[in-house]
Amino acid sequence: MGNQIFKMDNVRKTINYLKKNGISHAYYAARERIEEERRADYYYLAPSQEKLTRQRQETGNFPYLFSIVAPAYETEEVHIQEMIASVRAQSYRKWELIIVDASASDRVEKTVREILVQTKDMRIKYRRLPKNLGIAGNTNAGIALAAGEYIALLDHDDFITPDALYCMAIAIQECKVQSCAPVLLYSDEDKYDEASKTFITPHIKQKFNLDLLLSNNYVCHFMVVEANLLKTLKLREEYDGAQDYDLVLRITENLLNRDLFNRMDSMIVHIPKVLYHWRSHARSTALNTQSKSYAYEAGRMALVDFCRQQELAARVEHGLHLGFYETIYEPDILTARKDVGVVGGRILDARGCICAGAYDESGNCLFAGLNGHYSGGSTHRAVLKQDCAAVDVRCMRVREQLQPVFSQILGIPYRERVVRVKTRHGKKDMIIANAAGLNCDEAGYRKLSLVFGRAVRNEGYLTVWDPELTIRL
Repeated sequence: MGNQIFKMDNVRKTINYLKKNGISHAYYAARERIEEERRADYYYLAPSQEKLTRQRQETGNFPYLFSIVAPAYETEEVHIQEMIASVRAQSYRKWELIIVDASASDRVEKTVREILVQTKDMRIKYRRLPKNLGIAGNTNAGIALAAGEYIALLDHDDFITPDALYCMAIAIQECKVQSCAPVLLYSDEDKYDEASKTFITPHIKQKFNLDLLLSNNYVCHFMVVEANLLKTLKLREEYDGAQDYDLVLRITENLLNRDLFNRMDSMIVHIPKVLYHWRSHARSTALNTQSKSYAYEAGRMALVDFCRQQELAARVEHGLHLGFYETIYEPDILTARKDVGVVGGRILDARGCICAGAYDESGNCLFAGLNGHYSGGSTHRAVLKQDCAAVDVRCMRVREQLQPVFSQILGIPYRERVVRVKTRHGKKDMIIANAAGLNCDEAGYRKLSLVFGRAVRNEGYLTVWDPELTIRL
């Protein structure tokens, strides 16, 4: 039954995608989705009771209190029960669960009251709101009641893994040992298919990546924020539906304004483990992306506001996929962004597959072998601008201040050439460095790219990969 539901959902997605993006894009999107599902091999394994007991003992003296805020609205009884049960199952014991209920009926209140009578767990705090204030307003009401040093945001119909708060506490403790106090922590997540009762579609995330964040709210769940900062920023009602995205952008803006960009990895911490289960059912955006279409426009407007606050000459458009965006700089990213030193693209082989372009710190080519028409799966990372360790010297443009470094490392003068690229908006000319004077094999090109990438980073600049810039060997 679960597979049938997801197949029907795929049909709906394909039809909507076809209407929005045309036959060619829809064909490759559907083909990639089918191939991805055939390869899917994921199984969430919960930690054993023995491990949870050790975690409880290990963190028994930790001082951090987590306030988990869960705004509720006409929540199904079983969903609120499972959400509360997941919090009560935490191996880390210092928490409070604040449920703010904006329902018109008393269904949520009855369920919570029954649980309180049964468990007598005084860490569960329930408040009935006099009226529905919207997603942001309801959540802010819960934030105002929080007593913890850190506040976690939990949707009323989702649930967390039993080691979620333990992992957050350990990460905070490790940062404190290094004399750093993180302001935002987030983890990997997966989806829970309510029909088949299975965990699917893990979202394995990246550490803080500014340009990826300007393409999509990849942070999402499970998000924990330093309480004083969250109580200052709050959620903004005008961005309901994308209020979490707006919050992450404003936290980023706060750190940028405090000149803490070089410390982002210690201030915004990624925990590479699935700690959050996002429930997929007919009314959730996890399953039905059309169910909250207003949220995608709210996300775009949050990005527009970020660009405005950062005084970036840019416009923001919806991408090919819902919830993904394209930040278009005027006249180009190197002019608009003083923090970007190099922008590079992807290189396709004779088969039309990615063979070079963006590299990680170990020299691995991101998305190597991926069909050039594909987006990289459900996260669509292969078609999104993002920061990386290096880009290929054959497909890059370099800021003027770094051009002497380019010449020194590559041993050729920096010259530029124009290439015609095909984008979803049509063909356009783009400028890249002319690497014609180099005589390397593929390993040589990659080595030079990594050396130059490190030099760019040492000069204090970002290297941005823009997959719209595409050339062929």
